[in-house]
Amino acid sequence: MRQWEHYEHTADIGIRGYGDTLEEAFEAVALALFDVIVNVRKIEKKVEIDIEVEGEDLESLLYSFLEELLYLHDIEGLVFGDFKVKIEQKDGKYILRGKAYGEKFDPEKHEPKEEVKAITYHDMKIERLPDGRWMAQLVPDI
Repeated sequence: MRQWEHYEHTADIGIRGYGDTLEEAFEAVALALFDVIVNVRKIEKKVEIDIEVEGEDLESLLYSFLEELLYLHDIEGLVFGDFKVKIEQKDGKYILRGKAYGEKFDPEKHEPKEEVKAITYHDMKIERLPDGRWMAQLVPDI
């Protein structure tokens, strides 16, 4: 089961995602990212975007995934409220393939909150918890 939350971090907002699988944790932290930007509960699945990124390790994979989503928000004007991803390790690197579901940003509908300037490695952690679930977190640049 996917879950996400924001956490206090000095003057910034930390985002954290949990999941029964690594993929669910990545999906949940992406949802947490967009809930910093807008009210994700108002986003409809009108657009489906294919996502494919890679990284040398899980941290760089998470960075690339969230950076791609933020790029699509900044350049294409999209907001996302759901994600389905698969992660595989191949030839010594990690590959994430999946889909992001959302729609064009509408300030009247989506209730804008904060502007996320960039994805960072600040306070980034990806780990398996004692209960077997996965957790992914970081502090984006607001």
